[in-house]
Amino acid sequence: MKAIAKPGKPAANKSAPVTDGDDSPTVEAPEDALRGMARSFAVLDYLASSPGRVVDVTRQLNLPWATVHRTIVQLEQAHFLRRDPNSNRYEIGPRLWFLGSAYLANHRVLRTAMPYLARLEGEEGIAMQIVERIGYQSVAIYSHQRVDEDITKAHYGYHFPLHCGSKGQVLLANEDPAFIEEYLSRDLERLTADTITDAGVLREVLENIRRDGFSLTVADVQPFTGSLASPIRDASGKTISALCFVFRKALVKNLARREDLTDKLMQAAQSISIDLGWRPGQ
Repeated sequence: MKAIAKPGKPAANKSAPVTDGDDSPTVEAPEDALRGMARSFAVLDYLASSPGRVVDVTRQLNLPWATVHRTIVQLEQAHFLRRDPNSNRYEIGPRLWFLGSAYLANHRVLRTAMPYLARLEGEEGIAMQIVERIGYQSVAIYSHQRVDEDITKAHYGYHFPLHCGSKGQVLLANEDPAFIEEYLSRDLERLTADTITDAGVLREVLENIRRDGFSLTVADVQPFTGSLASPIRDASGKTISALCFVFRKALVKNLARREDLTDKLMQAAQSISIDLGWRPGQ
């Protein structure tokens, strides 16, 4: 992975003014600034997964249009967001990519995983991913597939709800029980006809994943794909990410190939975990 320069640390400025989108700054009281920051984070979080217009954000966050518009204008001026001039939809901007790239450049799991992923680069028909949980989403922070492969939405940066796909289910299965129950109490999105949205069925699936140490799903994220995933753990035994193979659905019918990929997946995930300080049986 190419090294990315760290961003410089900005000088502290506790009295920095906040603009309302014009040339005249307004200074907010500390408690107002904190509320404004929380609002900005909520806007960024929503638009990262669902690029949209101002009105879409107001409906989702249940905030006044003027408040959301002012927040979005500020974020756009700072290049945290950018607007599509044709659709007026806002999406994540280049400054957030810059900050996020610094996160990846110093990512311990990625550094540890790279030698093992390099050994698997010759595997045909799969996209390899390192995936993390961010909120209620599983996010691919690394992806590799052969030049002659192009599995749609298997590139890094793509994200899906935790109950969809093997990677999300592995991360969800190994979360704190209180988080699992909170997640399952929500209305669960259906991506395809095969997406499991019944909380009772999902509880059984998650229990099987904890027992078996891996997950296999087919056609529940995209109708033509399947995936395998296994947890990556740190020295404390906590699941901090997942290793995932994404492939075309037809591969599942080849039992020998599927079992071979499962063995290689689990061996690589456990080797990465051991290098991070985890010990089998922990």
